[in-house]
Amino acid sequence: MVQKFGSRVRLARTAAAGSARTGRFNSFFARRRADTPMPLHESEAIVLQSYPLGEADRLVSFLTRTMGRMRGVAAGARRPKSRFGSTLERLSYIRIWFYERETRELVRISQCEMIESFIDAFRDYASSVALSIFSEVTQAVLPDKEPADANFRLLLLCAQTVKHVGKAEPALAYFALWTVKLSGWLPPLDTCTRCGKSLRREAAAARPAYVSRSNSALACAECRRPGMKMISPLALAAAQAMLGERLDRLSEQAVPDRAAKEVTEIMLNVIEHQIEKKLASRELLESVG
Repeated sequence: MVQKFGSRVRLARTAAAGSARTGRFNSFFARRRADTPMPLHESEAIVLQSYPLGEADRLVSFLTRTMGRMRGVAAGARRPKSRFGSTLERLSYIRIWFYERETRELVRISQCEMIESFIDAFRDYASSVALSIFSEVTQAVLPDKEPADANFRLLLLCAQTVKHVGKAEPALAYFALWTVKLSGWLPPLDTCTRCGKSLRREAAAARPAYVSRSNSALACAECRRPGMKMISPLALAAAQAMLGERLDRLSEQAVPDRAAKEVTEIMLNVIEHQIEKKLASRELLESVG
C-alpha cells in the first residue's frame, strides 16, 4: 500500500517537473519567435538623413517607395571598408534591403545599392540649401511607416531637377507647394474662400490675394483678415501653373524666380505652422542671393 502510494507521488512529481520544463521551453521559443527577423524587404528608397551611432554604426532615416518613411541601423557603416560605401549619404537614391522585427522600432539594414548620387549637387551652396530643405521637410511631415508614393516621386523629381538644371528656386517652390497640397493643407487657389470671387490674375485686375499662415483660407483684398500674408498676382499665377504641370515641363516665364521665392516663403510658413517648429535649414535660405 505504502509502496503504491510512493510510486504515485513520484509519478506526480515527474509529471509536474516535465510540465515546468515544457512551459519554460515553450516560453523560450515564443520569445525567440517574436524576436526572429521577418522576411527581407526590398525597395527603392531615398536617404533623408543619417547619424553616427556607437563606434561604427549609422542610424539612417529613409523614405521607401512602398512602405513610407523608415528608420534603421546600418551596422559597420562608419568603418573605412564598409560595404555601404557612399550609399547612405543624404538624398542618395538607392535600392535597399532590410529586415523588420515585430518587437523593434528600428529596422536592420542589410544592403544598399546606389541608383543615383547627389553628392555633386551638394557642392553648390544654393543647391545644397534646397536639397537640405527637401530632406528636412520630408522627414518632418511624413509619419513613420505609412506609404507615401506621391511624396517619394515629388522628392525625387525636385532633387533631380536641382541636380541637372543647377537652379534651385523653381524646384524649391514646387516642392513646398506640392508638400502642402499632398498634406491636405492647401485651399483652392482660384477663388476667395469667403465671397467666392475669382482670384485668377486676369479676373482679379492684378490685385493681390491673401493667405492665412495656417492655410485654412485664401481671401481677396476685401475679405482679408488680420494676420493674412499677401500673395502677389504673379506668385498666385505661378502657383496655379505649378499645380497644373510637372516641374520639368514648366517654363521660366510660367515660374519666374521672384514669384518662385514668394511661393516658397508662403508655403514654408504653412509647413512650419503645421509641424509646430522652425525648419533649421530654412535659416540658410536667407543667405542665398
